[in-house]
Amino acid sequence: MAAPPARVQADHDLLIKVLLIGDSGIIDFKLRTIELDGKRIRLQVWDTAGQERFRTITTAYYRGAMGILLVYDVTDESSFNNIRNWIRNIEQHTSHNVNKILVGNKADMDESKRAVPTSKGQALADEYGIKFFETSAKSNMNVEEVFFSIAKDIKHRLAETNSKAEPQTIKINQPDKTAGGSQAGQKSACCG
Repeated sequence: MAAPPARVQADHDLLIKVLLIGDSGIIDFKLRTIELDGKRIRLQVWDTAGQERFRTITTAYYRGAMGILLVYDVTDESSFNNIRNWIRNIEQHTSHNVNKILVGNKADMDESKRAVPTSKGQALADEYGIKFFETSAKSNMNVEEVFFSIAKDIKHRLAETNSKAEPQTIKINQPDKTAGGSQAGQKSACCG
């Protein structure tokens, strides 16, 4: 029987699924690789491409999501007002510990066109206990920072989860130090 083919070495240390959710497809990235703490992290970004207006996002879309960027347009108050609906939807379809960031996009627009003040975005983020950024996909303002922030938060959560999940091990060839050590020199009757 032939040996299975060798596994191709991945070009990343960690793969993270991130969803972009809001009233329109805002940021135009599909796959990003970043370096964080000496590790190559691939962000697999799933943009909803306008499905939101039909409310057709399915449970399958949310499955496996590790992070969600809730994006609204700072020049469109209705997109901001819909964020609460998206958060309720996320709470129904994802794990409780999925990382979320609120993102106000088009922050490069003239102040006269702004419908949602920065303070209102920050207040909503504070209410839900999530981070907040204002970005401009057009000028690339804070876009990198958002991706680094979500990746760092997810990496930290995964490391914390893994350290809690490590089982307690008992070394059977070592004496039980909790029993007072009186049996340290004795051999088991069964195993010689």
